[in-house]
Amino acid sequence: MKKLSFILLLLAGFGFSAKAQHDPNDQILSENWDVIGSVDFKTVKDTEMYAIFGNDIKKHANKPFELEGYIVPIKDGMKQTKFMLSTLPINQCFYCGKNGVPIMVLVELAEPIKFTYQTVKIKGTLKLSAGNAMDNPPISLLNAKAI
Repeated sequence: MKKLSFILLLLAGFGFSAKAQHDPNDQILSENWDVIGSVDFKTVKDTEMYAIFGNDIKKHANKPFELEGYIVPIKDGMKQTKFMLSTLPINQCFYCGKNGVPIMVLVELAEPIKFTYQTVKIKGTLKLSAGNAMDNPPISLLNAKAI
């Protein structure tokens, strides 16, 4: 149930990111984040939601893709190999109840990196999941590395 709630909150960020009030000095803006933010979602029932990928993001699928963003840990620890990458720092995300939910993607690194509150640049293979977004994040950077 915790996993479902976590994913629901993540997905909500796609819809609310444009409406949320964030500190504009901290927000990461780039063409690649615009591509990620172009994804829409269709709710079929309370337990099913599916990502709708447009041509803009489909052309990047299964290819190298680079994003700069903030680490949002999934697990405790100073070294991270699997985490969410966000356009906003963790102190402005939904964990503290401020400003809505930022856009995020799941990152799976080949080698761990040290957690930081600063931005990191990540390059990996962009994977799109057509499955139920309530079960798994629809957008991932796999076999990624910090650059």
